[in-house]
Amino acid sequence: MVSTILLAVACLLLIVMNLPRRDRVTSHREADREGVVLYWRPGCPYCMKLRTRLRFTRLRYSEVDIWKDPDAAAFVRSVADGNETVPTVTVAGKAMVNPSVRQVLAAAGAGSPPSPSDAGERP
Repeated sequence: MVSTILLAVACLLLIVMNLPRRDRVTSHREADREGVVLYWRPGCPYCMKLRTRLRFTRLRYSEVDIWKDPDAAAFVRSVADGNETVPTVTVAGKAMVNPSVRQVLAAAGAGSPPSPSDAGERP
């Protein structure tokens, strides 16, 4: 019984933590092209993982829900070989498809995404 309650509370916290935060929600058109933009969609476990981990960093970023923004979905398809692969993150206009937190932080600090040889690395 106690484990069921703890599991329910953990699930609820995960859901609440992954709701879009008002201070970060934007559209593709209004996103800061020189900053960090996270393209995501509801229900995506990879998006939940990245968004949760990014919330524990000091990185300033915007979030764009590709299901609510057709322009954002088109952008993601343009950088992900025609697929709506999320999370997709842009740092200073350079796109990374399904990056790790480490890759996002490194790109934000250095101003450019890591090399393609690092693309398969996951924390």
